[in-house]
Amino acid sequence: MADQSGRPPYPPFTAETAAAKVRAAEDGWNTRDPERVALAYTEDSVWRNRDTFLTGRAEIVAFLTAKWERELDYALRKELWSFTDDRIAVRFQYECRDASGTWTRSHGNELWQFAPDGLMARREASIDDVVIDESARRIHGPRGDDERDAPLPLR
Repeated sequence: MADQSGRPPYPPFTAETAAAKVRAAEDGWNTRDPERVALAYTEDSVWRNRDTFLTGRAEIVAFLTAKWERELDYALRKELWSFTDDRIAVRFQYECRDASGTWTRSHGNELWQFAPDGLMARREASIDDVVIDESARRIHGPRGDDERDAPLPLR
């Protein structure tokens, strides 16, 4: 049985619990609170984010702090792609602007592996950026309940 002191839902995942894990991750990241987000990861979690490699919560907090200092008005959408007993694959998009006002939509895929306590032990993210006009934005803050199950468009 899973260690109930971690973060539910716990592996092994079902379609329902994997989708709940993805929703929880989206909601957490949309807080833009590095300390809060880092609590979803094991103490020794390993990451690859683009060309950056991290190990442990302290590095995750530092990375996310710097990220959200430069990625202003950040808003994220995640979508379940696939899952197994302790792994989940997601696709995601987020939009943000830099200090000069240039808007970017970032498209990516993540591979997640979870410890038995439901904390993420490994995260690998591949991300591409597209500069957009502000008028092309479609992600404005956290997802409302009315759009919870809306699929992400390819572009």
